[in-house]
Amino acid sequence: MTFAPTISTARLTLRHHRLEDFEPMATHFATDWAQYMGGPISGNELWRWLGAEITSWQWLGYGSWAVDLTETGALVGQVGINKPPNFAEPELGMCFFPEAQSKGLAFEAATAVRDWAFDTQGMTTLVSYIDQDNAPSIRLAERLGAVRDDAADRPSPNDLVYRHFPSDSDGSPEAYA
Repeated sequence: MTFAPTISTARLTLRHHRLEDFEPMATHFATDWAQYMGGPISGNELWRWLGAEITSWQWLGYGSWAVDLTETGALVGQVGINKPPNFAEPELGMCFFPEAQSKGLAFEAATAVRDWAFDTQGMTTLVSYIDQDNAPSIRLAERLGAVRDDAADRPSPNDLVYRHFPSDSDGSPEAYA
């Protein structure tokens, strides 16, 4: 069985999901906080979603990580690379609980996962599918160096596609083609 590798950053531990992650995640996903992820999402739907993201490690060699604050061990969100059947390309996605937002944690976690995908896994492309009204996620994608790609396929017509590049590229599609 394949598990998510543990990745440590200055403030975070990215690790394989555990059963005890479900309840705090279900509490958040059942609220309007999950609006840009198709929510609110029921516990049953979240169970299937997490099951798919965890199984993705066995099937694809990548998936999602639970994100803990290293100092306290508190679960603060999730980051991952996902490619369900309706995604044209692997997606770098993240969701951080409201109490963990605006602290640079999503940027820290997403940078670590992006670099792992390109440097360790040899991936050649990653995108983020972002609802056009989700301004904080658009700002995060741009801060990560992603470039809007209006020609890319998207799972929903309301999604914008932001294309990520390795940290050593110049951030242009031509440089990494």
